[in-house]
Amino acid sequence: MANTMAIEKKLLNTVHDRAVFQRRVRILSDRLADELGPAGTVLDLGCGDGSIAKAIMEKKPGLTFRGIDVLIRPQTHISVELFDGSTIPAANGSYDWVTIVDVLHHADDPGHLVREAARVARKGVVIKDHLREGFEAYQTLRFMDWVGNKGHNVRLPYNYLSKAEWDAIFAAAGITPLTWREKLSLYPFPASVFFDRRLHFIATLR
Repeated sequence: MANTMAIEKKLLNTVHDRAVFQRRVRILSDRLADELGPAGTVLDLGCGDGSIAKAIMEKKPGLTFRGIDVLIRPQTHISVELFDGSTIPAANGSYDWVTIVDVLHHADDPGHLVREAARVARKGVVIKDHLREGFEAYQTLRFMDWVGNKGHNVRLPYNYLSKAEWDAIFAAAGITPLTWREKLSLYPFPASVFFDRRLHFIATLR
């Protein structure tokens, strides 16, 4: 039984990597690179294996990324430091930018992490996350989250927020959106009809 489950996880991860993950890295690295300057330091909060950070640095060699995560993968594309999921191990204004890509919906207190990011960022905080807006948004996001993270030991509290809830978090952190994008085209047609919609955003805040 255990072997069967392990095989199923491996198969699911392989299919997801080929069908979704590589496209996601390519598109998000393009979108995020547009939000960052040509040079400077970036802290990638919840960086995973650093694939997106690596792709951004290939587009903008003047940027230097460092990652922090609550779980360090066996192989990473950037330097990654373990952190407690609450307090960023850095002084105020230590980095030009902080990126937070699909991390905050895994946190019990996303507002606290946004405030921490604002504390250590000199120029801005760039967030990619989900929106709980539209028909069956919660159920759709929950399914996507499960498929994308099964087998990676990622905690899944399914904590998706509405636009109004995000606005309240940003206001409490004392930061304001400079840009806000919802049309990211992360999925090819026809999957985009179900999984893009108004379910994702990228925002740069200062």
